[in-house]
Amino acid sequence: SMPTSPNPLLLDYDRIPFGEIEAAHVVPAVKDILEDGRAEIEALVSVESTPTYADTIGRLDDALERVKERTVPITHLLSVAETPELREAYGKVLPEITEFWTRVTLNEGLWSRIRALAETDEAAALSPMERRHLDTTLRDFRRAGADLSTTDKEKLSAIRLEISSLEQKFPENVIDATNAYSLLIEDGGRLEGVPDADREEASRKAAEKGQEGWLLTLDYPSFEPIIKHAHDRDLRRELYTAYVERCRDGEFDNRDIIARLLHLRRELAEVLGYADFADYRLVDHMAKTGEQAFGFVEDMTQKTRLYWERDLAELREHASVLGLSEIEPWDTAFLAESLRRDKFDIDDEVIRPYFPLDRVLDGMFEVVRRVFGLVVTEQTIPEVWNPDVHCYELSREEDGTLLGFFYADWHPRPDKRQGAWMNALRTGGPRDGGFEPHVGMIAGNLSPPKGDVPSLLTHREVQTIFHEFGHLLHHLTSTVPIAPMAGINVAWDFVEFPSQIMENWTWEEEAISLFSGHHESGEPLPKELYERLRRARTFLGGWMQMRQLSFGHLDLRLHRSHPDAVTQDLMSYIEGLFEEYTPGPAFARMHVTTSFTHLFAGGYAAAYYSYLWSEVLDADAFGRFRLEGIFNREVGDAYLASILTRGDSDEPEALFREFMGRDPDLQPLLERNLGRSLDDGSRDGSSAMASP
Repeated sequence: SMPTSPNPLLLDYDRIPFGEIEAAHVVPAVKDILEDGRAEIEALVSVESTPTYADTIGRLDDALERVKERTVPITHLLSVAETPELREAYGKVLPEITEFWTRVTLNEGLWSRIRALAETDEAAALSPMERRHLDTTLRDFRRAGADLSTTDKEKLSAIRLEISSLEQKFPENVIDATNAYSLLIEDGGRLEGVPDADREEASRKAAEKGQEGWLLTLDYPSFEPIIKHAHDRDLRRELYTAYVERCRDGEFDNRDIIARLLHLRRELAEVLGYADFADYRLVDHMAKTGEQAFGFVEDMTQKTRLYWERDLAELREHASVLGLSEIEPWDTAFLAESLRRDKFDIDDEVIRPYFPLDRVLDGMFEVVRRVFGLVVTEQTIPEVWNPDVHCYELSREEDGTLLGFFYADWHPRPDKRQGAWMNALRTGGPRDGGFEPHVGMIAGNLSPPKGDVPSLLTHREVQTIFHEFGHLLHHLTSTVPIAPMAGINVAWDFVEFPSQIMENWTWEEEAISLFSGHHESGEPLPKELYERLRRARTFLGGWMQMRQLSFGHLDLRLHRSHPDAVTQDLMSYIEGLFEEYTPGPAFARMHVTTSFTHLFAGGYAAAYYSYLWSEVLDADAFGRFRLEGIFNREVGDAYLASILTRGDSDEPEALFREFMGRDPDLQPLLERNLGRSLDDGSRDGSSAMASP
């Protein structure tokens, strides 16, 4: 028989051999990778002598990093080149991979080695970075239950199991409820105001089902154009009501799941010695406690209220111009869109020709060269998963040090997931006197080229590219020698700061002239269009920020209050939480909690506030660039030295303070999102999150 070629997932390679990895390689490779990982952990646990930092923490880091680095090509390919075979193969090994990671913190021999290390003289004398890493490791083990009695460990494990199955069931119900609904429109007049492309899509959907007319569904791309553009108020009401009522009863009811999850999360926190789930969750966040996060949300709410009232008055006034006496929940998106057109006449199609993708990328790379002294060079390599993929090197301008290598994959394909993201494929950094390059990737689903016309972007898409590139720079510039503390491995409410700060350059006229150029004439974005974009930036800012705060408030109240009180009459309790954030009871009733996957399918439980918190950080920090020059290399160097290269090697507060010389201030974000101060004397320059 033919000799089988070596499994590409198991080779030691400079460049991941993406072109050669096949579904058949996954199961045998993962088996080997996990066996190696387990063997290495067993070996370091069975060492007889007194533990040292190098032979315990150092060795554990290396073992885990190796498992992560060798399995990441598989999950990466699932997001950019999925096949049924690859999905099936990954489904087979996923339980094993999950079990491997769970067992690390439950390994009693390992836990006692680490505890013994913490008692040694060496541990007392570690460098601050190593000490921080040891403390973080101890904390992570304790939060996973390493210190509990056997009975409590079993209890914890049962709670976690039930939580994960409910967090799996919740979004499945949302998808099923979304798919279960459709509305056939037989009279085309009812779709007046809806853009042509969306009407065509609806008629295509109807034809696909063998129906005459236009088929409307509740997935967001179908729902949004109706709620924003349809003149027919009854149609908006019908669709909006169906949208918020998903999973409120019937076959896909999520109410009991929410109630059960709130009880289980509280139990989990209590078993581990925390007062509530928010305190458990936020220990390793900048907020530290539920009380602090809640204080931030309350403070922001109070500072936003006047602007919210201003915006609500503007919507009401516009409603009466359009002949609506009372605003209903299904009117606000429509009114906002109509008002936006009246005030700013902003049309994406007028903006797109000025933002061809190649010009945007070249301009962004030039911004990064001017500000940070980082040089991006395109490379052509054969090892890619699709011919559309571009590859680049990132190096330091002053000494030519190669910092890293990255892939960019910008356009939609049927085998690729939605949205935009960044992924770390390998963590390098300082090694043995040299610098080992990092590897990362960045992906989007940007408007593809059409015939001879290049890919043309909206301003929103331009922001998305800058945002993801910010994450990528955080990874590729990292100089932290300890991989689990390097790059983007930072606090949840800090990780969006380096990505969001990059978006600021997309609003600066000086920068826009670098990355805009009409695809036919090369002419940069005209001043008049720029002014309109900029004025529209704070449009309804109070209304939108209040909506975001209402979710942050809901989230923390649900996870801090006693579940018995919350779940006795869950829906009316939740309604009460929305009252102070909405124009009236009808709005409070129309909340989306039963389909709010951010809170009940993992991710953002007790941490929804972090979206706004990281905006506070980026708006404040960009103020220093604004003051000293948006292309000021000294400020760029300071930002690199204090924040971008530092990963989690120090407390995020300390890194921020090092760059700004003080704690974060709320005011810059309020001005950016809400516009000029409606001065009510509430400007006391209060700092953003009161220190514990």
